[in-house]
Amino acid sequence: MLTTHKKIGGIIKIEVKDNNVEQAIRVLKRKLQKEGFFKIIKMKSIYEKPSEKKKRIRLENIKRAKKFQRLRNRL
Repeated sequence: MLTTHKKIGGIIKIEVKDNNVEQAIRVLKRKLQKEGFFKIIKMKSIYEKPSEKKKRIRLENIKRAKKFQRLRNRL
């Protein structure tokens, strides 16, 4: 059984108990997915034109701003 999972200095630490490695791997994958690790790896594996990169970053910023605005309006 897993007891804790901590983020220490950019390193994700997952403790495994009772040799339940499969559960630990599932937790690790979930953590990496939440932090966007797989998205970054996928983006770095192919070449992205500078114009496409600027467009993607601009759209991500707009999306982030809209999300922040929705959260502010809720309060």
